[in-house]
Amino acid sequence: MKVSIFLWLFFSIPICSIFPGLRIFLVPGQCLGNQQSILLQLKNSLMFDSAQSTKLVHWNQNADCCSWEGVNCSEGHVVGLDLSSESIYGGLDNSSSIFSLQYLQNLSLAYNYFYYSEIPSEFDKLKNLSYLNLSNAGFAGQIPIAISRLTRLLILDLSALQFLGTPLLKLENPDLEMLVQNLPELIELYLDGVNISARGNEWCLPISSSLPKLRVLSLSNCYLSGPMDSSLMNLQALSIIRLDNNNLSTPVPEFFANFRNLKTLGLSSCGLDGIFPEKIFQVPTLQILDLSNNPLLRGSFPDFHRNGYLRSLVLSETNFSGTLPDSIGNLTMLSRLDLFWCNFSGSIPNSMAKLSHLIYLDMSFNNLTGPIPSLSRAKNLTEFKLAHNHLTGQITRSSWHELLNLVNLDLRYNSLNGSIPLYLFSLPSLRKLQLSNNHFSGQLNELSNISSYLLDTLDLSSNELEGPIPLSFFKLRGLLILSLSSNYFSGPLQLNVIHQMRNLSNLDLSYNNLSIEYSGVNSLLPSFSQISTLKLASGNLKTFPDFLRNQSRLTVLDLSDNQIRGEIPSWIGKLPYLQNLNLSFNFLLTLQDSLFHLSSLIFLDLRSNQLQGQLPVLPPFATYLDLSKNNFSYVIPASIGNSLSYTYFLSLSSNKFYGSIPRSICNAPYLQVLDLSNNFFSGTIPQCLIEMSGTLGVLNLRRNNLRGTIPDAFPHSCALQTLDLSGNQLEGKLPKSLANCTKLEVFNVGNNHLKDLFPCHLKNISMLRVLVLRSNKFKGPINGCPGPDFTWTRLQIFDVASNNFTGKFPFKNLSAWKAMMDGEDEARSELTHLQFNFLGFDELHYQDSVSVTVKGLDIELVKILTIFTSIDLSCNSLDGRIPEEVGVLKSLYVLNLSHNGFTGQIPISLANLTHLESLDLSSNKLTGNIPVQLAESLNFLSVLNLSFNQLVGKIPNAKQFSTFSDTSFEGNKGLCGFPLKDKCTPVEAAPPSPLTGEIHSNSKVRIDWNFISAELGFIFGFGVFIWPLMFWKRWRICDLINVGGGGAQWISSEAARRLLNSREWSGKLC
Repeated sequence: MKVSIFLWLFFSIPICSIFPGLRIFLVPGQCLGNQQSILLQLKNSLMFDSAQSTKLVHWNQNADCCSWEGVNCSEGHVVGLDLSSESIYGGLDNSSSIFSLQYLQNLSLAYNYFYYSEIPSEFDKLKNLSYLNLSNAGFAGQIPIAISRLTRLLILDLSALQFLGTPLLKLENPDLEMLVQNLPELIELYLDGVNISARGNEWCLPISSSLPKLRVLSLSNCYLSGPMDSSLMNLQALSIIRLDNNNLSTPVPEFFANFRNLKTLGLSSCGLDGIFPEKIFQVPTLQILDLSNNPLLRGSFPDFHRNGYLRSLVLSETNFSGTLPDSIGNLTMLSRLDLFWCNFSGSIPNSMAKLSHLIYLDMSFNNLTGPIPSLSRAKNLTEFKLAHNHLTGQITRSSWHELLNLVNLDLRYNSLNGSIPLYLFSLPSLRKLQLSNNHFSGQLNELSNISSYLLDTLDLSSNELEGPIPLSFFKLRGLLILSLSSNYFSGPLQLNVIHQMRNLSNLDLSYNNLSIEYSGVNSLLPSFSQISTLKLASGNLKTFPDFLRNQSRLTVLDLSDNQIRGEIPSWIGKLPYLQNLNLSFNFLLTLQDSLFHLSSLIFLDLRSNQLQGQLPVLPPFATYLDLSKNNFSYVIPASIGNSLSYTYFLSLSSNKFYGSIPRSICNAPYLQVLDLSNNFFSGTIPQCLIEMSGTLGVLNLRRNNLRGTIPDAFPHSCALQTLDLSGNQLEGKLPKSLANCTKLEVFNVGNNHLKDLFPCHLKNISMLRVLVLRSNKFKGPINGCPGPDFTWTRLQIFDVASNNFTGKFPFKNLSAWKAMMDGEDEARSELTHLQFNFLGFDELHYQDSVSVTVKGLDIELVKILTIFTSIDLSCNSLDGRIPEEVGVLKSLYVLNLSHNGFTGQIPISLANLTHLESLDLSSNKLTGNIPVQLAESLNFLSVLNLSFNQLVGKIPNAKQFSTFSDTSFEGNKGLCGFPLKDKCTPVEAAPPSPLTGEIHSNSKVRIDWNFISAELGFIFGFGVFIWPLMFWKRWRICDLINVGGGGAQWISSEAARRLLNSREWSGKLC
């Protein structure tokens, strides 16, 4: 039951003092004999928990019944009976003696448990009832018509909690209209949780016509629908309206602003839409307004009047926007302000300092900027949440030291900087301090007087803090959660210090510059027995902490990116509740089978180790399995599918598996990501793998020895986002059913033996971003597709190199490739990596990768930025002129048209490609001068090859062009000037000689860019895929170069740039 504003009146103050027209006086008096016997009979008929009872348990015949708890009398007659919260259970039938209390005016049976029995139909015998409260008493079924005969009722409360989302009480026959038609005196109606199931006019009209004196209307969770009828305007006495959790699906009517006495308006979770009327904010009597969880409801704040009575304003999870007005400071009575997950922007007004009554403030998940204003006057503030905004500035003492009642301070995900003042830790009531994902810096000093601290949550992760971790943190014995990950904390740390933290449940020290050491002392002590999450990634840890063998409640263990060698200990497989285990990026060699028998294990990441041998039996209930980049070998067991009943992600890539792909994998009903790339699988692609693409989002089989054709079995429900079959021995044509994969973003069949025409049947896949057909036997024109133009508006990588395509440059497609035309601001706004999210979490994703070719090197982009764009038509038989239209592709980074038969001059429009970093027009039949505009405009060009054409004239010697060697221009006998040895003379250059050039074998460069950030800092260098961007601070940045199939070595980006510009990689490369 919602607390009635009249409840205390009926059990303590004479009704006549409130309603002078009523001739009833509550005079204690001596209880009449028959009244006492009725009450004792009632007590004996009820079942209740005597240990929980505070009233019934004390009723006895030796005391005057008018003095019993819960009983009120008038002239010896019982007129008030309050048996609420008496732990009564069982039923209440029609024969109950309670219906013999003929003088009863006030009855409450609320908050008991009547075992889902129906409300008795004998209530109409209590004709004098003016107050009836049966809320949350465990009654179920149809509300009886007898309630509608209680014509003297002033307050009726039949509110009911729902059981497992199902309402217990319902109004069908009688319906709402029949229930209220004889209750003209009713002033408060509570039917929350009762299934009324009525449309707008079916519930609005009966209430407005039958209950003219209604002051409180509470119908939350009643299965009501809209729209709200204007007849409600007749109820001018309404002061409280609660309609929360109904599917009204309508705009908020403006007539709510006309209720002169309105104090409370609750419309949360109602599916409201449209624009909220600003006038409602300005109703002078309004104290509580709750519009939360209506994501389609729009609006903004008006100018608030002075001396408003608004005490609680809740707009969370709505689409309110605009700035916060300075006049918000006029709401001086405001105690709760909840703007969580709206779209407010601009700075937080300093006028909020006037809100001295604030207790709860949440403006998280908005677009607020600027500094945090002082709220030092709000001395009763307990919750202060501004997370996920764009706030800047520092935390100053004057703003916080007087907030002595602050319990929760949440400033995560902002841009706050400076040092973290120590006095925050010592606020006497503070329990949760969350400052993660900001730019706080400097060292943290040791805390003093820590015995008085109440902190249970301390999250300082993802900042720029440095120096040693204060050891006093590990003496905060009340801490449940300690997260210091992703900072610059340094120095040695003895892991044994945490044994003092007996209440600790979550510890994260990952991604710092720590050297975590474990001595093994006290390894058998059952210390901090509550720990459930331990993350020590990238901590230079050299051994498994032995004390973990006793952590029976451990659910998450992350020891990734350390220096742990040898065997995975068997005790890990005996942790009964372990769900998430990450041991990736270590030097582990062997593992025990017991690990894979853990029935609790859901997430297992063992990638990038040195594990060897056969693939063990997989955990039976795991949803995420990554065993990639190890030395597992042999044939995969044919029964592997029996262990994939709950698996969403399976990666066995970069191992040494051979044999055929087991068909039992197709039995995995939930599989969304399957990566078997970089192994030695042979045979054909199982047709069932193609057929299961109705659930698969990623299928990666590249770099194996698969043969045969691609099965033409893609279903109409194809959900593939990434399909990579490159680097195999596949033959035949691209299947026509591939057109069913309308969600496809990455399609790579490069380096096979496919023989087909250009895949025109894919032209309607509007999501396509990457198309790689290189090194096959495709033929015919690229422009030869009939019908409407292509819809590849998102295409960013187009690689058809090393085929047998003929005809002209595919200029007809250019107008559709919008992703290559976007300006810099548009590109930045969408800067991210191509990836496939599964299970609905951004944290769980498959990272797409692709290879691009620059000067003959295959450069693997391990993370494909959505702003990286490339066109490679090299090594085909295209001819004709390069069209001027190519100049519209202003966001292009790589353009390779080499080794074709293009003629004519270099288009001046190429100067429009101001982001271009690699341009290769070599080995064509281009004539004329090199446009000087290219040298003047292409400021980011780091790779240029115009060699072996028929160009003439002086080489432009400006900006980037002055940095290129003679290999960029050789084979053009009509060219002169730096960097060639031939000096320019007034004499016209001789006709060029036939094309010549060296042939070099393709070599590969693998560049593993971990966590490239969104800061675009272009400098002269090696292209977008090696541009010197800002990197996330806790990752090693290096490039893996594998030259000519030899051993891998780590080199810098600058070394890679010098290698690419050297003569060794220039020339004819088809």
